Amino acid sequence: MDQDTLAWIAGNRPEASAAPPTLPHPPLMLVPDATWFAEPRLVDSIHGIRHNARVSLLAGLLAQEYGLDRDHTAALCAAAAVHDCRRHDDRDDPGHGRRAALWFTRNQHTVTTVLGRELPPDLAAEAADAIGLHDVPYADFAPQQNLAYRRAPHLIDLLKAADCLDRYRLPLARWWPDPSHLRIVIPAWLHAVAFDLVLRSEQARLDGASNHGALIHASQILNPRQ
Repeated sequence: MDQDTLAWIAGNRPEASAAPPTLPHPPLMLVPDATWFAEPRLVDSIHGIRHNARVSLLAGLLAQEYGLDRDHTAALCAAAAVHDCRRHDDRDDPGHGRRAALWFTRNQHTVTTVLGRELPPDLAAEAADAIGLHDVPYADFAPQQNLAYRRAPHLIDLLKAADCLDRYRLPLARWWPDPSHLRIVIPAWLHAVAFDLVLRSEQARLDGASNHGALIHASQILNPRQ
């Protein structure tokens, strides 16, 4: 991200259509460690730490919206935090979801330790399914992928939606979120939250904050009920 691109994004804010609700509790946000990424040069890229952490937070908000329980929410946020960690580049990179799913399966304890919550084995497997399918269009699912989808439709649908919402970081409006590719409805208020998360975290990073500090600063746009 550079300042000119961020200024263009800020100048093209989508029209607000709904105010955020009062949240019953803070959403989970897992900030991935730089060592989790296959390519060190991508740690600070458009698919790096800030993207994965924002998707984790957005997934936590969607989990509240759709009534997921504590364990399913944790599984979803863990999946979101590592979904792009095995990328080789910032282009389409076919297969990066499958590689990240394999990495998560082998390093689950590392991720859940940071999350502060262990996952039951069945939910860890569902989280891996979600990671492995996040980059595959629904229409392109192979038979085995459709079986995986039937095991964990809630996690897969919500991870795809959270990942879609963070597309406001991209420098062309035609690349921004297109809900027609999803199987769930994203609440209108969440688009504004996603947009502001991008603006605040990327500006804080440009101003010299660490990745973690930039993300904490951005998350302060949310005001959960105490």
